Amino acid sequence: MRAVVQRVRRGSVTVGEEVVGKIGPGLVVLLGVGRGDTVEDARYLADKIGQLRIFDDDRGKMNRSLQEVGGEVLAVSQFTLFGDCRKGRRPGYSDAAPPEEARELYETFVQRLVCQGLPVATGRFQEHMLVEIINDGPVTLLLDSTKAF
Repeated sequence: MRAVVQRVRRGSVTVGEEVVGKIGPGLVVLLGVGRGDTVEDARYLADKIGQLRIFDDDRGKMNRSLQEVGGEVLAVSQFTLFGDCRKGRRPGYSDAAPPEEARELYETFVQRLVCQGLPVATGRFQEHMLVEIINDGPVTLLLDSTKAF
């Protein structure tokens, strides 16, 4: 499972003309689910993201977590994180999990964040979304659950 985590001033997701998810200060998480990912991968990333110390403390040092600053999360599914661009000009997505499996693990990830007491907004799974991200810093991290164990 892969996540692009961005510290933001605000973020939103629009489907069609409807804003379906919106947050203020916090994190936008673009989440990709790969073949072979498990519930443990989803739990690991949710726990890691909720506790990452990437918000400034009183001295301006990144030393506070999302939980400590009372931030929000906007979680957006993004299978393209498993795009393989090594051959040709068109990415291949054979490493991405099938939609049914990906949806289940994405929802597990979201619920794990909610269980941490974090306010979570989401996009819409398998929909074309416009994602607005006002990156703060900029701070952008790449996490991969398969590199964690």
